Amino acid sequence: MNLNYSYRDSFGKALVKVGEKKKEVIVVDSDVSKSTYTKYFAEKFPNRFVSVGISEQDLIGFSSGLALGGKIPIAVAFSMFLMRAWEQIRNTIARDNLNVKIVGTHSGLSDFLDGSSHQAIEDISLIRILPNFTVLSPSDIIATEKLVYEMVDHYGPVYMRIGRDNSPKIYDESEEFRIGKSKVLMEGEDILIVSYGPMVAISQEVANSLNKKGFSISLIDLYSIKPFDEQTVIKYSKKANHVVVIEEHNVNGGVGDMISSFLSSRIPRKVTKIGIEDSFGTSGRSYFELIEFFKLTPKFIEDKLKVMRDEL
Repeated sequence: MNLNYSYRDSFGKALVKVGEKKKEVIVVDSDVSKSTYTKYFAEKFPNRFVSVGISEQDLIGFSSGLALGGKIPIAVAFSMFLMRAWEQIRNTIARDNLNVKIVGTHSGLSDFLDGSSHQAIEDISLIRILPNFTVLSPSDIIATEKLVYEMVDHYGPVYMRIGRDNSPKIYDESEEFRIGKSKVLMEGEDILIVSYGPMVAISQEVANSLNKKGFSISLIDLYSIKPFDEQTVIKYSKKANHVVVIEEHNVNGGVGDMISSFLSSRIPRKVTKIGIEDSFGTSGRSYFELIEFFKLTPKFIEDKLKVMRDEL
């Protein structure tokens, strides 16, 4: 499992490329530019960068005003602290369908040292329920860069969730990413694994190992969570005996719940949700220590899927 790349570095460099092409892009940060790597944009375009201080509600309000003035604001903060501004996100951006792009960095367990107060494992459930919002979660550095371009070209509210560092490299530069689509990384007939974000690389490792042991695994990278690729999910769910959703998020309200609800009215399939079991995060010396603690390593997941198939 090679997670040696940085989501925030890829994101920061993509912002500069977007800024060079679109003069109406303005980046608004909540006094964390050195951590979110919006510092790259600030250095290149100081007149189009604003820090509102440690005030996420102001971040959303100010960005909403920019959108009403015809600009394309990209509001950036740690994922967890963006949730402080959920009311403003709901009542201002979502209700008025404003063209504001929100990027939450340090999502999931990626802010391992700062503990549960800084770890956003509820953000997808809170944002995906809002009308008008698009929700994206890239699985690697290439997807991060390409989805920055995609979200800026898309009109309307977007929330993009990225980790801190510890990104894999799954794709090459030739790959395209579109809102509402997904990537089918493996095709099989026993089990369908649906994942997103950093768990895609872990799911790949699990699937590769199980395929060598006689399993037949399909794997979908659901990088566009809302809207999601319904046709592809249905197609591969019909092939499988079992659907498994693996996510670095609370299983309550996460993508597992979303897929389970979606399939329940279409085809009868058991859906197993593997994620953080109704708890807060915790502090650790490394990201990998937390992945181990929450039993999200390839070994734990593989053992669980072996038991699961034996029970079918």
